[in-house]
Amino acid sequence: MVLIILVLFVATTFVALRAHSKHVPSKHTTTSSPSSSGTTTTLASASTQTTVPKSQVSVQVANGTTISGLAGVWTTKLQLLGWNTLPRLNGPAETATVIYYHPNFLWAASEIASEIGVPATAAKPLGTATPVAGAAGDDVVVLLGPDVNS
Repeated sequence: MVLIILVLFVATTFVALRAHSKHVPSKHTTTSSPSSSGTTTTLASASTQTTVPKSQVSVQVANGTTISGLAGVWTTKLQLLGWNTLPRLNGPAETATVIYYHPNFLWAASEIASEIGVPATAAKPLGTATPVAGAAGDDVVVLLGPDVNS
């Protein structure tokens, strides 16, 4: 019974986070500072400064390996680190982890690469590609390869 309640809570949390509004900043530099809602990243341009919490960056994690449950493990870990993670997916087979990002989210892709233990070179601009179905509107898409441990 407790397991069912836990699963329903996690599913409800994912749906609520998915519905959370997104913020797409312009040119930026990053610094981290604590806040009441978790870690935030300060984005600054020549005339304005905007603070974007990790919780407003939508992160899709997809499993590109044969390791069962890998995307679920990393979805939970990233959520616990404050990211707005979406329900896990299975993706196409990968030989190494790739972290795709939309414009202005390189900082997030780089931070996620560090948090999951892959090189910063794993971050690639998303462009017009859709690495996994339904992720075109997400800020960051993590396609896990066998170089990531669970």
